[in-house]
Amino acid sequence: MTPAPPASTPIDFSRYTQAVLRIDSVRMEGEVVALVGLIVESRGPACAIGDFCEIRTRTGRAIRCQVIGFRNGRVLSMPLEDTGGLCLGDPIVARGSESDIDVSAQLPGRVLDGFGKPMDGSPPVLSLETRPLYATPPNPLTRAHIDERLATGIRVIDGLLPCGKGQRVGIFGGSGVGKSTLLGSMARSSAADVNVIALIGERNREVREFLEHDLGEEGRKRSVVVVATSDQPAPLRVRACFVALAVAEYFRDQGKDVLLVMDSITRLAMAQREIGLAAGEPPSQKGYTPSVFSLLPKICERAGNFAMGSITAFFTVLVEGDDFNEPICDAVRSILDGHITLARELGSAGHYPAIQVLDSVSRLQSKLATPAEAEHARRIREALALYRQSEDLINLGAYVSGSNPRLDSAIRTRSEILRFLRQGAREVSGVDDTIRQMQAVADLVHAK
Repeated sequence: MTPAPPASTPIDFSRYTQAVLRIDSVRMEGEVVALVGLIVESRGPACAIGDFCEIRTRTGRAIRCQVIGFRNGRVLSMPLEDTGGLCLGDPIVARGSESDIDVSAQLPGRVLDGFGKPMDGSPPVLSLETRPLYATPPNPLTRAHIDERLATGIRVIDGLLPCGKGQRVGIFGGSGVGKSTLLGSMARSSAADVNVIALIGERNREVREFLEHDLGEEGRKRSVVVVATSDQPAPLRVRACFVALAVAEYFRDQGKDVLLVMDSITRLAMAQREIGLAAGEPPSQKGYTPSVFSLLPKICERAGNFAMGSITAFFTVLVEGDDFNEPICDAVRSILDGHITLARELGSAGHYPAIQVLDSVSRLQSKLATPAEAEHARRIREALALYRQSEDLINLGAYVSGSNPRLDSAIRTRSEILRFLRQGAREVSGVDDTIRQMQAVADLVHAK
């Protein structure tokens, strides 16, 4: 009896299926009828808000733009590139596939632009998979509880402001107080599998400086950096944020713990304000348009802890004029699971990281810290609070030792507390070592 031939290996058609699905089977075309300020008005094509289009100029250039609104039957688009050579009557074509980006396991170590394309001079990333930029936040009932600590390597955070896998935290501070340095330290030393770092609206000079000095070679190897500098159009700065989110969600679905860092969400809000005002939205608080406040939760809520993986997010908030109650600060603080405040007076005194512990909070500390750890943190906070309340009297020499035993203890252990709170930018502190040092300081505070 002739043996049956061996079964052939099934052919994987997924890459071809994906390629077919990405083809624009119907060509939607219109023509440019006006250019007013930052807005291109066109008659057609058939498209939706947020879709991407491409203008074909008579000189052969292709100018990519994004649909931001409609007015009097015309499509309003905002260019993502220089409009040089644009002429009246130029054709504009809808590009629905531009709302997806290519993703791959080869992305760590690469620097991407706002279109999701490499800008580091290395070969293109080979990809067989795409992710949508504007995915909706997951169903709240699919979120897992946040009950596992994510080590950041920063002693004051791991000890007094513990962060969990899937938590969303804001870092609030004015310019020049060490936000970027702190983010670079966390990216180098955190326990996350992959870092996704979005630099939104940064100055050109600071991008390479962040990559080489703050992030370093060690941190860059496991980081995907998405860059949209301040000189680029507002829609491209907003798009870069969604590129970072899509990349983070790809690695989350691979079962990895992702650290998402966005610097800064304030510049993202400014870019959205620019788009909203150009589209004719009425300004509200401090000139910010309603679309800004609807955009913020759409971004923040895409991070979290899920069955397949987690996205732990740190969003920096650039506080204008050191006013921690301005509209963007208030809106972000109300959405996130905790906030870290950086104080200019600490930074000026050479205290790094310049975290003002008494003005910072982790809303998940009770779930992440043991009762003993929570008690140690409470003692240190109490000592800091007592000292701050009486600082003027102490500096003037008006406080009489022995009047308040708890304040005496806070004054006596002040140097040990500050030594615990300070940490070098290149220094990494493990969680066990941090807890041990925190317990030692708390015992000194509690000692009679």
